[in-house]
Amino acid sequence: MSDTKKYLAELIGTFVLVFFGTGAAVVAGKSIGVLGIALAFGIAVLVMVYMIGAISGCHINPAITIAMLVNGKIGSKDAVIYIIVQCIGAIIASALLFVIMTGNPAYNIAADGLGQNGYGIASPGGFSLVSGLLAEVILTFIFLMVIFGATSKAAPAGFAGIAIGLSLTTVHLVGIQITGTSVNPARSLGPALIVGGNALSQLWLFIIAPIVGAVIAAFVWKYLFEGSASPA
Repeated sequence: MSDTKKYLAELIGTFVLVFFGTGAAVVAGKSIGVLGIALAFGIAVLVMVYMIGAISGCHINPAITIAMLVNGKIGSKDAVIYIIVQCIGAIIASALLFVIMTGNPAYNIAADGLGQNGYGIASPGGFSLVSGLLAEVILTFIFLMVIFGATSKAAPAGFAGIAIGLSLTTVHLVGIQITGTSVNPARSLGPALIVGGNALSQLWLFIIAPIVGAVIAAFVWKYLFEGSASPA
């Protein structure tokens, strides 16, 4: 597979994740609730795994790319470019979602946002910085462990997308009220750049925490679990 196709796949995949995930929150959040938003994120990842998984591996998340780099599953050049195009895809998705939302006279970006992440006064449930930090590290760790397990050679073939999608849905069911759920720095970057304010000033947490959780998962999987599973 050519490098250009891999990078374009990652850009498109991240675009789809952010557009449909945050779009569900902004456009229909009041009617579909936490479960609906969680499913939007999970299903978006699930379908992207089957769409671009064979092309790029369907990282669509800088934290995943960094974890794969730590475990030697991707080269440094590809990792850097993956992260860049993932961020571009997320920014484009948030920008286009904002343009669409401005077509609704009742929409106010300050009040309604773009599905950005936050803690403290910006947390949907009023959770503190420490709570948000711990939640993002733990949720990302669990998400990455599922990814490593579902894509391992011993895992049943063809089911990775289902496991990963359902895992992300579950992560969102817990995380939405705490931080809006990031577990993905690119997903947080897109809305934060458009919304500004607290979303931008708090962005650091949603870059650092998912990366920390992902790197911990990479080491745990590599040194404790990799190669230990028996084929199903």
